[in-house]
Amino acid sequence: MKKFLLLCISSILALSLIFFLLLEKKVNQPLLIAEQQLLTVKQGTSVASFSRALVEKKWLDNRFWLRAYARIHPDKTIIKAGTYQINPSITLQNLLTLVTSGKEYQFSLTIIEGTTFNQLITQLQNQPQLTHTLAKLSVEQISKRLGIEQSNPEGWFFPETYAFTNGTVDIAILKRAYNKMKTTLMDQWQNRAIGLPYETPYQALIMASIIEKETSHIPEQPVIASVFINRLAKNMRLQTDPTVIYGLGDRYQGDIKRVHLKEKTAYNTYRINGLPPTPIALSGLSAIKAALNPDTTDYYYFVSEGNGKHVFSQTLQEHNAAVRDYLKAQKVMIKICVTDIFGKTPALMSIANVINADVIVDPYDGKNMNFTSEAQAYSFFTENIGIDNYKKITINT
Repeated sequence: MKKFLLLCISSILALSLIFFLLLEKKVNQPLLIAEQQLLTVKQGTSVASFSRALVEKKWLDNRFWLRAYARIHPDKTIIKAGTYQINPSITLQNLLTLVTSGKEYQFSLTIIEGTTFNQLITQLQNQPQLTHTLAKLSVEQISKRLGIEQSNPEGWFFPETYAFTNGTVDIAILKRAYNKMKTTLMDQWQNRAIGLPYETPYQALIMASIIEKETSHIPEQPVIASVFINRLAKNMRLQTDPTVIYGLGDRYQGDIKRVHLKEKTAYNTYRINGLPPTPIALSGLSAIKAALNPDTTDYYYFVSEGNGKHVFSQTLQEHNAAVRDYLKAQKVMIKICVTDIFGKTPALMSIANVINADVIVDPYDGKNMNFTSEAQAYSFFTENIGIDNYKKITINT
């Protein structure tokens, strides 16, 4: 009887040892996962439902070993809701460690310098991992919820990459971007140059947004800033195209026309003095630094070189010459408005050659311009060359 009892105990111990060895082997075997993927675990998921889901995904052959492991180690199988990144060949034990840690996969959203508030809202709406709440709010309501003083929150969101977990509320991203911009702006404001024409950090933010839209070439941003500072000091209007475009809103279709330049909107710096009422886009750190620590120059004008860089001038005469050089360098596609322009008006042939064009048309309103001489056509150009945003230049007779 005693021997039998010892035999039973020995058998139980042996079977238990075999079971635990098998359990250890099973939980450390790679799951049947071929490629990296995301796994979303819902709130309140139990080991039973979790094991069932793994079998349905064919990551496990059966539920037995996972459920057995949970009975023996209940403290190691408290599953937390979230979205997790699962790597190929992960073991069951490592998977349990991951889903019980709560270390969710981080999605990312990158806000680009020069983005407008409307574009940012669209970007958030197109992010499927976010919980969307902004669509039912007005712009003013968004500003109020974020604690922004201005009713128009344009410019108040710092452009960088923001990590977030699945289900994050969209306004939470805006809150983080706003806080980052507020902190960055105040830090830079404390280190600003003396003698700047800004009464508040917000005015500096407005200037930074204009600089941002004028150039993404960072080495030139302090020089661009100096041009605007110099113009303000002389009570000259800024006359910068990006503000016109912003003021047009949805009416802007890719070309600034003469009628747009004459239209007096709150943002048209060809018609208003000083800065526009709000920023016109999101400014990066380099543009903010440029607005608050501009270069010291005697420049009052600049024109694009067509390669992302600019030519800066002290006088209008120098600026006009720079614009002519820019036009000469352009290889443009031409809309021919009349037949055999060179045969009809020889005087226009030379100016057409100067600008690599066949014909000239008013670049602002598209109306036919009839020139009786090369001098008249050339005069038309020089009167309007302060506007360098358009690429297509044609001559019409």
